Amino acid sequence: MIFKRVYEKGLAHASYIIGCQATKEAIVIDPKRDVDTYLEIAEGEKLNITHITETHIHADFLSGSRELAAVTGAKIYLSDEGGKDWQYQFDHIGLKDGSEIKIGNLLLKVLHTPGHTPEHISFLLTDTPSSSEPSMIFTGDFVFVGDVGRPDLLEKAAGIEGTMIAGAKQMYHSLEKFKLLPDYIQIWPAHGAGSACGKALGAVPNSTIGYEKLSNWAFKIDDEEEFIKQLLDGQPEPPKYFAEMKKQNKLGPKILGTIPNPPKFSNDVLEKVINNGHKIIDTRDKISFAGGHFPGSLNIQDNNSFSTWAGWMLNYDQPLILVAPDERINQLTRALIRIGFDNISAYLNENNDLNTHGFKNSTLKLITAKELKNSLSEYQIIDVRGYSEYKISRIPGAINIHAGELEKKLAKLDTNKKIVVHCESGDRSSIASSFLAGNGLTEVYNLTCGINGWVEAGYPVEKENISL
Repeated sequence: MIFKRVYEKGLAHASYIIGCQATKEAIVIDPKRDVDTYLEIAEGEKLNITHITETHIHADFLSGSRELAAVTGAKIYLSDEGGKDWQYQFDHIGLKDGSEIKIGNLLLKVLHTPGHTPEHISFLLTDTPSSSEPSMIFTGDFVFVGDVGRPDLLEKAAGIEGTMIAGAKQMYHSLEKFKLLPDYIQIWPAHGAGSACGKALGAVPNSTIGYEKLSNWAFKIDDEEEFIKQLLDGQPEPPKYFAEMKKQNKLGPKILGTIPNPPKFSNDVLEKVINNGHKIIDTRDKISFAGGHFPGSLNIQDNNSFSTWAGWMLNYDQPLILVAPDERINQLTRALIRIGFDNISAYLNENNDLNTHGFKNSTLKLITAKELKNSLSEYQIIDVRGYSEYKISRIPGAINIHAGELEKKLAKLDTNKKIVVHCESGDRSSIASSFLAGNGLTEVYNLTCGINGWVEAGYPVEKENISL
């Protein structure tokens, strides 16, 4: 057996390519959209990708199943479980609980494991030349290392009422069946630490059923009502783009055929582009952005959180321009197409001098913890962290508005005061403050040290909950 795990840090997404050494056939499980990675692995291992499958209709990334099938001619195998409202709407071979997929000498048996979503399935892998017993299970968003999949996304992100409690109950009963599998079986999930598909995912890539029964909180609660309560408590805010991913992955994502290659724009044509409604995404670090940027730009720094924050802050109907160095454009483009942003019109090199072409730089106001402390009453303080972070401790008087929710709550800001935006260390607040500045608020300040700097300075914090 040939086994390869493909891990994409930006979305904490794991996919798998598994091949039979005897027949050279291979299957890909939960592929990402930039499928050249799997083609390169297959070529290097002299494999033919003949099968493609998914554990469920994903919400956090755009599936590459149709893209990969178009290139390879492989057949797509997808869940037909969960009822008529949870069916894929494009051609595939349907899978039910107990179905089997044979890839040469390898055997995948389907287990219906609802909870995260109604149609969710997992795959038990048996390498038949080695043993008649399964050795691995690919759990998708059902069981993670240290956690289990959240059941609230359909309700919170996609707006499908009544699914949260029902999903939590299904998760409880799916886990009861899962516990009966042999302890030695390896668990290979679709996500790791940093994913918004759970609240406490571990950083190691895999585990075993036996170890999870010892260490995973979800396996230690025998009471169904208490399990539901614990499962739903403290889940992070689902990014805005999740609803769009659910829709596209159900209907069938558009096939690109190749990775987009946006052209490089010079500043002398930038004004024409901006007048046509393009949005500039400046990917530089927060300090460089604050020092000078094109008016109205949104600062989403080029780091592991780039694609997630792009999904929170951008609109699918707006063409995009990136500000980034030449060598980063390919990776940033990949990060965007993985969540369905195919509309990248062009990019600007970060070293271009806007002033030389008649454009006046905008700057972003910064404030230190000491400056804020000395004039606290002059500011409305907006804490743009998640609510679970905010409720632990906050700067006195701070109001919690998650950065991704600012667009919906602009009207609730007190424009008679200067606004200070903060997060933990200044990164998320740079996104938020650039968004507010781009929407016409002139007296916006980013607390670049975040609440960490406030606490390190010895200033007081409060725990009373105030939220808009």
